[in-house]
Amino acid sequence: MISNAPTGTVVLIGGALQAGSDAVWQRIVDEAGGPGAPIAVFPTAAHDPERIGAHIVAALNRCGARAEAVPVAPHLEGVDLQARLHDPDLVARVAASRAVFFSGGAQELIVDTLQPGGRATAMLQAISAVFEAGGVIAGTSAGAAVMSRLMFRDAMDNLAVLKGQWRAGHEYDQGLAFVSPDLLVDQHFLKRGRIGRLLPAMRALGYRHGLGVDENAAVVIKGAALEVIGGSGAVLVDLAEASADAELPAFNLRGARLSYLDAGDRHDLASGVTTPSQRKLQGRRVDPAAAGFTPGLPSDRYFLDILGDGCILGAMTQLLDGPAAEVRGLAFRANPRAGDPAPELGFEFQLRRGPGLVGWQAQAVGSDDYTVLGVELDVVPVRVANPLFTPLAALPRPVVESVLAGRGGPKENGDGDGQR
Repeated sequence: MISNAPTGTVVLIGGALQAGSDAVWQRIVDEAGGPGAPIAVFPTAAHDPERIGAHIVAALNRCGARAEAVPVAPHLEGVDLQARLHDPDLVARVAASRAVFFSGGAQELIVDTLQPGGRATAMLQAISAVFEAGGVIAGTSAGAAVMSRLMFRDAMDNLAVLKGQWRAGHEYDQGLAFVSPDLLVDQHFLKRGRIGRLLPAMRALGYRHGLGVDENAAVVIKGAALEVIGGSGAVLVDLAEASADAELPAFNLRGARLSYLDAGDRHDLASGVTTPSQRKLQGRRVDPAAAGFTPGLPSDRYFLDILGDGCILGAMTQLLDGPAAEVRGLAFRANPRAGDPAPELGFEFQLRRGPGLVGWQAQAVGSDDYTVLGVELDVVPVRVANPLFTPLAALPRPVVESVLAGRGGPKENGDGDGQR
């Protein structure tokens, strides 16, 4: 773990970069010094490190780098891992690099290999030296997760974390601390609904800021300055004014602030100022508090699975550009697992228009690309029925036909209430 204040550049990739994502690879090369920049690639997290390492090396070299894979990975066959970690020649080659890239896979393999028991190996010290000299530390998926001082280790079940499953060495662990000590990083964020684990993790670990990077997107960090690149975006969470009710027997939160930063947007963590991309500034400014505001999204959808693919962003954009001042969604398990200690426990996410909510929509016709700043969020624990629903009982045909025709049910004794 590095101890000094960040001095280099960090590039966090949310995972699953798509074809045509050379802009992200090129940015890493450019930040490392441009053509010929030596980059050390660590496929440490991968279960097929030779193949994954070769793929990353090829992508970087295609953009002009001089990248090489570092054979330090638990799943490399026939390799003395401990010898490689302390090989002076290999360590020196890494230290002489201008950038280090961590592959995806399982992040626990990275920390357990480079920082066993929280102690930095000679190899990790060489990586830290690259950063402290102004170099680049980049990573995708698992390689992005390790960048915080504390990280998600094995917390794949968002709802279980919301319900309180949170153990050191299991759901979370020490990270490598290449970003601000007050920033918790997550990845595959919108695709996998990881707002469900980020919020309770931030509260439990004492973080003010959380950054959830989506798939096919990256965030470039220099000190307190963030810039989003790639084909998607990132969710920034601020808990500076958030509170919780200690009397409630489950996780709850009031007053969290969420923002969605799209490609090209910049944000300064120190000042709290966001600068939308030029593409957004040339588009439509959306301010639901402005006189004459006309919603661009007429939907009044209730999100029955707020942890579903992209749903939290859908709720944020609906709040910004829709007709209602509040949007709600539910996180629950409709088919509780055996042994679930609280099968009836769910959480309602209540998104509200607070002071300062504003956004921008890209100018292109039919574009649904938004930047959304300042959504207020409460998370309220609720009891969900189990089963959630039951089949309707069969009704006589005349009753069914009457209901379908919109005439209501049968009337008794002329009372007109349609009840039986």
